[in-house]
Amino acid sequence: MSKFWSAGVADLTPYVPGEQPQMQRLIKLNTNENPYGPSPRVLAAIREALGGDADALKRYPDPDARCFKQAIATRFGLEPANVHVGNGSDEVLANVFQGLLKHDRPILYPDITYSFYPVYCGLYGVAFENVPLTDTFEIDVDAYLKPNGGIIFPNPNAPTGRVLASGEIERLLAGNPDSVVVIDEAYIDFGGETAAGLIAKYPNLLVVQTLSKSRSLAGLRLGFAIGHTDLIEALERVKNSFNSYPLDRLAQAAGVAAIEDEAYFDETRRAVMASRDALTARLEALGFEVLPSKANFVFVRHASHDAARLAAALRERSIIVRHFGHARIAQFLRITVGTNDECMALTDALKAVLGQ
Repeated sequence: MSKFWSAGVADLTPYVPGEQPQMQRLIKLNTNENPYGPSPRVLAAIREALGGDADALKRYPDPDARCFKQAIATRFGLEPANVHVGNGSDEVLANVFQGLLKHDRPILYPDITYSFYPVYCGLYGVAFENVPLTDTFEIDVDAYLKPNGGIIFPNPNAPTGRVLASGEIERLLAGNPDSVVVIDEAYIDFGGETAAGLIAKYPNLLVVQTLSKSRSLAGLRLGFAIGHTDLIEALERVKNSFNSYPLDRLAQAAGVAAIEDEAYFDETRRAVMASRDALTARLEALGFEVLPSKANFVFVRHASHDAARLAAALRERSIIVRHFGHARIAQFLRITVGTNDECMALTDALKAVLGQ
């Protein structure tokens, strides 16, 4: 702590991102990155954006990212005015907390969820209330049908991977007409159904997505929100009061290409889902309980083996998975779905650790 810090900084509890180790020959299954590279059209678009032009990077990019917004709007049957973009969905969510979720009443989100939510609440002074997941780690919509300052949750939830059905989402929206409902769909493309089709019916709905997972662009930081123009205007006001140029020229070009290459997107996401299902079967055969997942990861525990010790034993074999310290999930591991070879290496290592 320093005497030069602003008031409140010492009270912040920063987000701890997944480890990015520098180990050699590492099987990295801890941060839910896509095991497949981005669309070849993305790389071509980046090269074209440079185009050998010496002036290409000395000029500021389009502050409104109009081409990127148009690509997103076209995909979802919306208008660019329904789209807000940012430097990864983390920045988009930061704008959401600041622009839409700071009210007199506390916001609601699950007790087990994306750990950036309490960080943003602390940073922006947003009151919140944790709503417990059920005993089977599902969202209980009835628990959210009460006065609140807004609602936010991932769908599928993180780190559980469990998905809330579209009918339940609509019941939640209808039951909270005076609150913004933010659905964080970082993993929706791996088997869930997006709520984007409900935007025209519910002006209180905001859907947030990222290109880090299903579009394999975690390294470029591209995220967006879609919703009613009144919600988007609030986010644009926050963005333009903080950073008018959140997306660089190359990221915008890459984002358009990634969104427009539907065939590659569908091919790779289906490959991940197939690997997830096969990995689930192999883990269950080893005695693990695997929660039903519609994400690019699985959330598992073993009745006879401590999760932290399993994670440490895998690390000794150069395989990194994620272990969380939250009391309710301390015996779970979150395992990213890798390539088929990586998933096989994981289960082979677990067989050795478990003595099977």
